[in-house]
Amino acid sequence: MSTIGLNEGAMLALIHNEVLKILADKGEAWTGSFGPETRFLDGGLPFDSLDLATLLVALEQVTGTDPFRAGFRQFTTAGELAMLYLEA
Repeated sequence: MSTIGLNEGAMLALIHNEVLKILADKGEAWTGSFGPETRFLDGGLPFDSLDLATLLVALEQVTGTDPFRAGFRQFTTAGELAMLYLEA
């Protein structure tokens, strides 16, 4: 368990939910699989850098945690992003 009270599966579900909200807001219908290996950019997910920034703001609001407070940390997949939040 982390300081925000989520495990990896719950954090991935939260990220997935926010991704679906962002895609719905821009009129994208995406039914691909989502898991720890899902890439945000340059993958099958119709996401761009603005969508990614929106996701990070939404996750900070929902979790009350900002793993980037001390500076940007590299990530490319949903699993890597989930671990950043769980370690924060």
